[in-house]
Amino acid sequence: MGLRIAVTGWTGQVVRAMLERVPAGVEVIALRRPELDLADHRTIAPALRSARPDVIVNAAAYTAVDQAESEPELAMRINGGAAGEAAHAAAALGIPVIQLSTDYVFDGTLGRPYREDDATGPISAYGASKLAGEQAVAAATANHAVLRTAWIYSPFGKNFVKTMLRLAETRDEVGVVADQQGCPTSALDIADAIFAVARNLAERPGEVPLRGIFHMAARGEAAWADVAEAIFAERARLGGKPVAVKRIATTDYPTPARRPANSRLDSTKLAATHGVRLPQWQDSLSACVKRLLADQE
Repeated sequence: MGLRIAVTGWTGQVVRAMLERVPAGVEVIALRRPELDLADHRTIAPALRSARPDVIVNAAAYTAVDQAESEPELAMRINGGAAGEAAHAAAALGIPVIQLSTDYVFDGTLGRPYREDDATGPISAYGASKLAGEQAVAAATANHAVLRTAWIYSPFGKNFVKTMLRLAETRDEVGVVADQQGCPTSALDIADAIFAVARNLAERPGEVPLRGIFHMAARGEAAWADVAEAIFAERARLGGKPVAVKRIATTDYPTPARRPANSRLDSTKLAATHGVRLPQWQDSLSACVKRLLADQE
């Protein structure tokens, strides 16, 4: 059957990836300001209602992690309160809602990849606001899937891969944090996974196990320095000059917001329940670097 998905946002990496990867039989309606403004909660329900969707995907968010430390109320209003409003709108329409969340809901002290039932404990204003969004969605409707992902990159917007490629143009060595571990995840892979989950939710309304919290990250794990080395290696393979990575500690690169030292997510539940497995991170990263370099030519 045809599937109509209303997604919040327009310029974010995941939304742009969804618009590029729309599968056959699916229509995506991307809602943006001023029709839908997550900072103005009065706009949310009318905009979603007018889209007449089968599924709502709340992908828009306040994503400036460091800036959130000085704007915690705004981050909470957008990532927490607006998520709840979108879920209430879904409940009123009798349809499922997918809420995108983050590894930042954890404190990063666990010695293994995080599972969905592990205790949360955000250490930043951004993380706290995203956890509030998860809780607001769950309180508004049982017909939801919270998809936690991590370390998103893509050919779109601002992200780590694009930053490394820009630095490589003028530097022979780049210092990169080596004591934070995570799962680098392509927004294009996230988009494909969202479409699969959305179809499952829409076509199997009575299946409770399809609802709840799921981790959705690329297979494998890496430190930021490992990711940088992989980016530079792919760039060199395609003819770029060699760039070395200086592995540094988090304390050598202070930021306003603290980051979890361990951002690894165990995505076993998503594969077992929804039949969705994201690719190995190295494969998707290589494809992204190749595309970005081709776009520069």
